[in-house]
Order: sequence, then structure tokens, then C-alpha cells
Amino acid sequence: MYEKTYPSKRFKHTLEFLNKHINTTESILDLGVKNPLSKLMTSQGFNVTNTSGEDLDVDFSSVTTFKTEVVTAFEIFEHLLAPLNILKEIKSDKLVASIPLNLWFAPAYRSKTDKWDRHYHEFEDWQFDWLLEKAGWEIKDSAKWTNPINKIGIRPILRSFTPRYYIVYAERKK
Repeated sequence: MYEKTYPSKRFKHTLEFLNKHINTTESILDLGVKNPLSKLMTSQGFNVTNTSGEDLDVDFSSVTTFKTEVVTAFEIFEHLLAPLNILKEIKSDKLVASIPLNLWFAPAYRSKTDKWDRHYHEFEDWQFDWLLEKAGWEIKDSAKWTNPINKIGIRPILRSFTPRYYIVYAERKK
């Protein structure tokens, strides 16, 4: 997935947000297989365990059986058909999750060769907030950032000032 590009800006913002809300002594279950971001988190002292690549639309065992204080999900929920289901099943009290935002000038992403590398949902921030609220989460903090690219054209100009990523820190409602 990162053969041609390495999202250093996204990783930088994600780690800054994570450090703001989560202590390195807290255990983290990161939804998704090991990846460069989870490896960076570990290198910065976070205690991270990743899921095994199971289909999180139908298999909730990782979030229902693994005892953890925090669940992270970085660019995962847009790939699921029904993210509400797993969000309701998470047993930890803290969640840090990010999504790529829906861009009106770019269609949803779909790889023709990798069935897991497709976006079923492209959220707006309010839609993601609503999803979390319905699943029993209360958003405590959020942030957005752009993702400019070094190309010429209308879309690259729009990407320089249109937020592309949205991240939230949420706690389970009591």
C-alpha cells in the first residue's frame, strides 16, 4: 500500500493527536493489520497490538475479547460496509479514529486489484460524528488537516486548502 508514497504528513498529525490524548502506558488495540503507522506508534513507546486482518464487518472477536484501554482506527471505517456494528462492540473506554473526508471534487477510492483497498464510505465530519454518537461514543476532541500534493491542476489547488483528514478522540458514554 505504501510502495509509491509514504504519508508522512498524515502520520505526523496522527501521532501528535495521539500523544495529546493517550499515554504510552495505556494498551492500544489498533484496528487493521500491522502497518507503517502502527510500527511508528510502537517506536514512540506505545503498547500496540494489531488485529489480524479479519473482516471487521462480521468478526468482532478482536474488540470483544482483547482487553485494552484504547482502540485506534486510522483510515479503517471508510472500508467497512457497516462500521456502526463494530463501534458498538468495542469494550474499551477510549477511541482515537481518523477518516479521509469526502471531497466533492474527487470520487470515492476503489482499487481494482485489492478488494480491501476500497472506500465504501467517504464521510463528511458530521456524518462520522453522528455514527460515533449512535454507537455510544462522546467526542472529546477533533482535528482536520489538508493533504496538498505537488502536481499542477485544479484538484491539487483545491487539496491545498480543503481538509482531507478528520481525527477524533472519543470516550464511551457512561
